[in-house]
Amino acid sequence: MLIQVNLYSGSLFLAEALEWNTWLSIIILLSITTLITVTGGLAAVLYTDTLQFFVMIFGATVLTILSFIKVGGFQGLLGAYGGAIAEVNISSREGENLLNTMILAVKEKNITSLLELSSEPTIDSRLRCSLPSRKAFRLLREINDPDMPWLGFLLGQTPSSIWYWCADQMMVQRTLAAKSLSHAQGATLMTGLIKQIPIFIMVIPGMISRVLYPNEIGCFPGSDCLKVCGHRNGCSNMAYPKLVIDLMPSGLRGLMLTVMLAALISDLTSIFNSSSTLFTVDIYQKWRKNAQNIELMIVGR
Repeated sequence: MLIQVNLYSGSLFLAEALEWNTWLSIIILLSITTLITVTGGLAAVLYTDTLQFFVMIFGATVLTILSFIKVGGFQGLLGAYGGAIAEVNISSREGENLLNTMILAVKEKNITSLLELSSEPTIDSRLRCSLPSRKAFRLLREINDPDMPWLGFLLGQTPSSIWYWCADQMMVQRTLAAKSLSHAQGATLMTGLIKQIPIFIMVIPGMISRVLYPNEIGCFPGSDCLKVCGHRNGCSNMAYPKLVIDLMPSGLRGLMLTVMLAALISDLTSIFNSSSTLFTVDIYQKWRKNAQNIELMIVGR
């Protein structure tokens, strides 16, 4: 599943930034990833990940600053997010459904705005997803919230996070490769601190993108979104790439392209290297009990 998600994300960004064919983008991503993984192994993955970390943080920070300047700071984002609603084409089926839903809501529940309508659990889920949520800036919500109740979030996210950070092969392999126990402990603490950054340099810029481009990012699922990005279910996937293309100057735009590809390739190389390790140690070595280290290394690569 992770491989498909990363390949789709990479092809989406390349299609938006360079107007490349989706399948061509996937082939290029796989080729680069294979070259890094096969020729270098875990050492190459770790060195490239370290370099890509600095590039990603720098590029994403620059984009975040430019995004906040464009939207008028955090107060500008707070003030404009609730009104980041696409223009409604009432001649389309989706627009007609929205209008009818709004009229019915006004009559039955005294709802007078699209922002209130977005919090109404009984409306069409496609329409609700296309409207900005009144709770967009709240992480822990009421226990009866239809989207993310605080109890469900804690009970669901906690074991998932423990599994990913403590048991997933991609993470365990990096920890076991540390020079010493103190290195592994220090790196784990540092990773936990760095993990707080993405909400500011990746999530919030995506919300700014909706404010700046409501007709594209916030389009109504169906024919409207199909015209914008070629997908009927929504165009939110192009929020970050659109910021990069529209806000970054030419040189930094190339840097951000590198940043996005670096992040994707980093994940893919980690997945491939971990998979090869599991196959070699847990399957091949059981079959070839006397295999030498050089043989195991060749099989793994």
